[in-house]
Amino acid sequence: MSLALAKNTEEDLWTILEQMSLRDKIGQLRQVDGSGGRADQSLLGAIREGRVGSVINVVDPVLVNELQQIALEESPCGIPLVFARDVIHGFKTIFPIPLGQAATWNTDLAKEAARLAASEAYAAGIRWTFAPMIDVSRDPRWGRIAESFGEDPLLNAVFGRAMIEGFQGEDLAALGSIAACAKHFVGYGDSESGIDYSSTNVSEFELRNVHLEPFREAVAAGVASVMSSLSDVDGIPATAHRELIRGVLRDEWGFAGLVVSDWDSVKQLTVHGITADDREAAYQAAEARIDIEMTSDAYENHLEDLVSAGEIGVDTIDAMVMSVLTLKKNIGLFDVPYTPKDYKLGVSESAATDCAHRQASESFVLLKNDNAVLPIDRKEIDSICLVGPMADQPQEQLGTWVFDGDSGLSVTPLKAFQDTLHKDCEVVFERGLETTRSSCGELAEVAVEKASCCDVVLAIIGEEAILSGEAHCRANINLPGDQVEFVRRLKATGKTVIVIILSGRPLTIGNILPHADAVLFALHPGTMTGPAICDLIFGHTSPSGKLPFTLPKSVGQIPIYYSKKNGGRPATHDSIMSIDDIPAGAEQTSFGMTAFHLDDGFEPLFPFGFGLSYANFEYSDLTILSNELTQGGKLKVSVRVGNIGLKDAYEVVQLYVRDRVGSITRPVRELKAFEKILIPAGQVRDVRFSLSRADFSFYRRCREYGVEPGAFDLWVGGSSLADLHVAFEIDA
Repeated sequence: MSLALAKNTEEDLWTILEQMSLRDKIGQLRQVDGSGGRADQSLLGAIREGRVGSVINVVDPVLVNELQQIALEESPCGIPLVFARDVIHGFKTIFPIPLGQAATWNTDLAKEAARLAASEAYAAGIRWTFAPMIDVSRDPRWGRIAESFGEDPLLNAVFGRAMIEGFQGEDLAALGSIAACAKHFVGYGDSESGIDYSSTNVSEFELRNVHLEPFREAVAAGVASVMSSLSDVDGIPATAHRELIRGVLRDEWGFAGLVVSDWDSVKQLTVHGITADDREAAYQAAEARIDIEMTSDAYENHLEDLVSAGEIGVDTIDAMVMSVLTLKKNIGLFDVPYTPKDYKLGVSESAATDCAHRQASESFVLLKNDNAVLPIDRKEIDSICLVGPMADQPQEQLGTWVFDGDSGLSVTPLKAFQDTLHKDCEVVFERGLETTRSSCGELAEVAVEKASCCDVVLAIIGEEAILSGEAHCRANINLPGDQVEFVRRLKATGKTVIVIILSGRPLTIGNILPHADAVLFALHPGTMTGPAICDLIFGHTSPSGKLPFTLPKSVGQIPIYYSKKNGGRPATHDSIMSIDDIPAGAEQTSFGMTAFHLDDGFEPLFPFGFGLSYANFEYSDLTILSNELTQGGKLKVSVRVGNIGLKDAYEVVQLYVRDRVGSITRPVRELKAFEKILIPAGQVRDVRFSLSRADFSFYRRCREYGVEPGAFDLWVGGSSLADLHVAFEIDA
């Protein structure tokens, strides 16, 4: 008889637990890959025997219900399975990659997109996703930067919260809600050399003040689960890091949810060299309180023996199983274990594509717009030429880690321009390069010839989706192939050339800027890439995206990020010297004796938070309205932002602070607040921010969090180079 009959209280779960055998309990801690589907008889047998608690990668709702029926009616305890899937930036409808969502600086859109993705995934039987990824990522060589929200802890925290709230909804047990998972705990974004699965050597202060902050926010947001990192953290693999998982996550922050390993990472502890064999790997992971082992079988093969030998207590196993049962209870599996056959009626394709369109439009960052060539007045052109390997690629524009996306829903740039312009303007298309990695050849010659006969040229280039994402790291982040040479040839025709870059990561694009009249940069914008580009090119919307990362001049500048430390000899424009300025036979000298590269200086190509608009914004009247931080109140700040341009547009108003003196060295600037506002042409808006003591708190030399009194600087503006400044003091 089934033990699991609509159990909804903690007491009910303990009743179930008390009636389970040790083998039954260990089965709940095992997640298996169900990609084999019906043909995998071993999966069916394992479910019947109660040796499976969750299944990943089954997305057929009919099969989901068949497997669920076996678990409920034929397994020893009748405990429902939870079906999981990576729903990273959409399910059927694909939104911009997370890095692109961060470029919108619009958390409301991120929450809406996650909600719609959850609804589509739920219809396929999915109740748990492994997103959001909130690793602070400062190395664009790392393929998984695509899944992050960029280089800043605050952006990762607020976008992580938005996606968690979108996935989980107001009621995690409601139809259309799925459990979120904050990953990868912790420091994964700091992998050495930008290589996936590599070591992360992160100091205690950097770990606390940078990498842990988004996870602390995720816990505060009520995230249902957390995934451990594949990497080690200062020599201890995260999957076995008791001090971080038990110590910080559970004991210090009070996280009561479920912790899952990454794919096969328990058995990989032996590859790391932290354990001698799978038995010891199972021991260390369980002691760290990894509740579920994803896809590998160290728990299944060794936990029972470890308990029998007295090396792991039954109380530890029970705590792990309770985490699993509690997740299943919280997502409503004991009440609604099956996927409703008619749930697909609750998924609105039009609502999803509308949100994808809006989010894609807001994700584009305008980096260059010489002589205001954009937007283009449709009445002033008779022909437009679309060229480039990304101009008509419905799958590639979706970006990385898309397993269930329907490329048939994709509207490519070519399709969007053809639909928009009809007979008003001739749309000429020639790919020019077969892929983003191709060399110039006959296709390029044909494209250049066609471009020379048109009024305006749109070169849509970048990276294919496969060039970024997990295990797709690059040592050279230039535009691949002959794309720069291709654009150079297009510009040599004398035509206006608009370059649109679709990428999965920041790229070193300084070599293409001289050959473009305007440059729009976007992070694989998803299903509605084409309509978003069309809107921006013709001025139906103004670009409002801002960089969630720093764009380097060259790979040699990496890591480069805005919130750096000063060091003892910070560079200034007066202190640096170019390698070309050094005379032959020069005597040995330290030149300006400051921190810079001889061949690239100290400034990036484009700073964090940067993005142009079709409008012009003017900042003034930065005022501290009140400073009551010592009384537990707020620091209230006001700034006036005027649109002195001719077009209505959104602006992202950004607030940065600096703690001038600390018990440990502090960043030169830290983003503390931002607001995206619509300002009509010719109008002014007063923007107010309210900061608490927590906004100035950090992990200090005394190994405690807190605010240190003293002098602070505050800037407000349209990027991390904001120069509107005011100083203030915080007393003890």
